[in-house]
This record gives sequence, C-alpha cells and structure tokens, in this order.
Amino acid sequence: MTFNFNTKIVYPDKGNEIKNAIILLHGYGGDGNDISILTLNWKRFLPNTVFLCPDAHEPCSINPNGFQWFDLSKEDPKYILEESIKTEEKLKIFIEKIKNEYSLNNSKICLSGFSQGCMMSINIGLTSNENFNCVVGFSGKIIDKENLSLRIKSKTKILLIHGHLDSVVSSSYLLEAKDFLIRNKINVETKMINNCDHHIAIEASSIALNYIIKNLSI
Repeated sequence: MTFNFNTKIVYPDKGNEIKNAIILLHGYGGDGNDISILTLNWKRFLPNTVFLCPDAHEPCSINPNGFQWFDLSKEDPKYILEESIKTEEKLKIFIEKIKNEYSLNNSKICLSGFSQGCMMSINIGLTSNENFNCVVGFSGKIIDKENLSLRIKSKTKILLIHGHLDSVVSSSYLLEAKDFLIRNKINVETKMINNCDHHIAIEASSIALNYIIKNLSI
C-alpha cells in the first residue's frame, strides 16, 4: 500500500495480529520520526496495534528540515483555517487507505497528535462521519471554535493534555477547548502537567497510554 503521506510505520511484533491502529501526527516543524518515539513504550502495552506516523505534506516554512500541516508564518486566522481544512481532507484520504489496508473501522483507530498535530486530530475526530475510538491531544488547541461548531458530525471522545508552563501554545487553550467540547456534548477528559513546557513529558505519555488502553479494550 502506498499512502498519500510519507509514513513511518511501526508494526506489531511478528505473530501478533493487527487489530487496532494509532495515527500519530507531529507538531509544526517536526516529522513522523519525531513523534514515533512514543511507540517505544506504547508498543509493549498495545501488542496488536500498528502505529502510523506520517510526515506532513508541506516543508515547514521556518524549518525546511521538518514539515507542517498548515502554514503559520502568515499569522492570518482565515488563511490558517482554510489551509487546515484542506489538510483535513488529505488526512481523511490517508485514514481511508489505512482502514482498507488493515481491514479496520473507525472504532479501532485512535488519533493522536502534538501541538499542530493535536489541532488536526481534534478537527478530524469531530468532522468525520463516524466516531473514532478516541482522540488524544498533546499541547494543542481548537483552531477555530466557531467554524468547528458548524461542522461537527461525530462525537469522538477526547483526552487533552497540556504543560502548565507551555510558552508556545498557552495552557489556557486547554481550558478553552474543554469548555467548547463540553458545550457541544463531547466526552472530554483533560490533564494539566505541572512544570512542563511545550513537549510530551513522561507523565503525559503514561496518562495517554492508559487512556488509549482503556478505550481500545472496550
């Protein structure tokens, strides 16, 4: 299978059947290899899971060695929204290819992402025609609450984790997102990590893993 994104794939150990998939979306200026570090620990506890870590489709405007899901250099909210929606459609095609390749439905797929990847995961989790198993987002936010509220089609449950000292994406966005999701009757859990800046701390990774295990086992 050729996916529409260059993708690092971490397969289950030999002999373990693929029953679930976790799609990991990197942050602004990162790549699939960066975020695949999460799989080093997660794989041991999710033996029947394939992890897919795509590179975004555009070179990052401020870091040509990395990639971006949408351009942030223009700082134009309307432009950012338009570009993020275009990326949503590309990612939805990617997800359909994954479902066909591994004979999975949405209920067996977890979407997870860091920063910009978290933003994309939230949007896809709520605008797809069918619920995913869950969304796990680190250090992100909702790109445009008004626009998203008009496009919600599904009620995928969501866990959002944020560093209390985040200087890149303010931790206040966690509270804004929680309020938005509750108002739209989305099952949401949140966790603020103390003394943590803009990265995925070990505590955050552990909380996320336990949440995923719980939901994939249902």
